[in-house]
Parts: sequence; structure tokens; C-alpha cells
Amino acid sequence: MAAVAAHAAYPERPITLVVPYAPGGAADAMARVLAAKLGPKLGTSVVVDNRAGASGTIGAAYAAKAAPDGYTVLYDATPYAINPHLFPRMPYAADALQPLSLVLTMPNMLITKADSPYKSVPDLVAAAKAHPGKINFASGGSGTVQRLAAELFRQKLGLDMVHVPYKSGGPAITDVMAGQVDFMFATVAASYPLVSSSKLRALAATSPKRSPRLPDVPTVAETVVPGYEASEWNGMLLPAKTPKDITEKLQKALAEVLKDDEVLQRMKELGAQPVGSSAAEFTEFLKKENAKWGEVVRKGDIKLD
Repeated sequence: MAAVAAHAAYPERPITLVVPYAPGGAADAMARVLAAKLGPKLGTSVVVDNRAGASGTIGAAYAAKAAPDGYTVLYDATPYAINPHLFPRMPYAADALQPLSLVLTMPNMLITKADSPYKSVPDLVAAAKAHPGKINFASGGSGTVQRLAAELFRQKLGLDMVHVPYKSGGPAITDVMAGQVDFMFATVAASYPLVSSSKLRALAATSPKRSPRLPDVPTVAETVVPGYEASEWNGMLLPAKTPKDITEKLQKALAEVLKDDEVLQRMKELGAQPVGSSAAEFTEFLKKENAKWGEVVRKGDIKLD
């Protein structure tokens, strides 16, 4: 009975929301908005703890080794499904974390310089086929989602293109804007201000449906590769064996927060779409993501920089 009573009283102290990425990024920004709203819903404070490094594996490992009591929640993103295929050895077991909910999805945009000769995705594909090995694309690093989105694009179309890795996305976008690199896949949050001010041209979105942020930009799927999708996502996970009543309380609070006007506005600014899935739905989603990116990494023989 004592254990039941303890769970019923949950939470009795602050909850730590572990973000395995540096402050200032899209995942961190969204986590902070959600934390501020989740605290009042749960009757406690939710504190963001940034534990960046090794593509998110350091923070994920920290959360995986925490007590399964609901006081440590991992706020992770797409690299969570990519890392197992890039690192020869992960710092935590595959079953050490249990999915709680898919929070949001966010497309990338295929961008070129504003006066690029490529006015559409078919233009770009035609040039790549006509000049094998001559078209290049940038990314913020070999293991990034943007890199793998481009690799998936390349593999689906059988193109011979050259990858130009940068240390981060900012310099990569700058060189695309200057015409030093032909194109790249970049987040809506990073590319929208430059596209809207005509400093970049957006050719396509990587989501199944067009981005509400850039509704006039078609998707890759509707232009050249039916079924193509390389959206980024954010989700919450818990240490394995966290009690069901605790997970249900967290999920209920999150579902309510994802309807909050301020949260929805922030997601709109980032070009994100709220989801709020069940744990079972998120589990199935992760299986598909893991399989998709694992195949892309193997086929492309992608290694970390």
C-alpha cells in the first residue's frame, strides 16, 4: 500500500527534463517552453538539464541510468534513432529507456541560393544526373539529420553527389547562400527567415505534407520521390520500468500542454507540428525511424566525422 500511496502523491519534488543537446537549439528551446507549462500542470517545477555531447548519447545515457521514478525525463530528438547505427558502442542498453510520447515533428527544407539555376527539385535532379559527381551538398556534420536526409534523397534517386560536411549548420547555410555549395537540407527554423527575405530559395519540404510555415513550397514526395520523408522530431522517454500510473500522469499533462496557445505559437515559429502520441504509438514510430536510418547509414557507409 505504501508504494501505491507514493505513486498517488507523485510528484513530490521537482522533475528534471534532460536535454542531451546544447542550449539554444530547437530541441532545447521547445523543451524549455514545455517545461514551463508542465510544472503547473503537475504541481511542481520542471527543470531543464542540458547534458550535451556525443550527438546526444551522453544525456541519453544519463537519463537511462536514472531511477525509474518519474523524476528524470529525457527530451530527445531524431539523433536518438540514428546514433545506434553510427556509434560502434552505445553508452546505454537499447531497452534502458521506454518511450513516453512523440511530442512534435518538424520538416527540413531543401534550400539553394536565391539566384540558383535550380528553380525546382526536378531541375536539381536533372543537373545531378547530367553531371555525376559535380553537384555538392552541405550539412552540419556526417551524423546529422540534414546529412542523412540528403543521403536518403541521393539513394532514392540513385544520384552521384558530393557531401561537404561543416562543423555546424550555420556555416553550411552561409555557404549555400553564397553559392559555395549547391544545396542542403536545413530546418524550417533556420531557413525560414532567409527564405522569406529572399536570401535563399526553398525547393521542397521533407515532410509528408507541406509546411504551414512555407505552404507554397512542395514536398520532396510530391515532386520526385513518392513516399519520401525525413522529418525531424522531438519526443520524451523515461528510464525503463517507470510505473504505469506515473507515465499516465505525465502523458496526460503533456497532452494538455500541447493544446496550450503559447506552446502552439512557439511550434508554429519553429515550423513544427504538435503530436502528443501514446507510448505505444511512439514505440512503433521509433522502430520505423530506427530501421529507416539504419538502412541509410549502411547503404551510404556513413561514418562520424
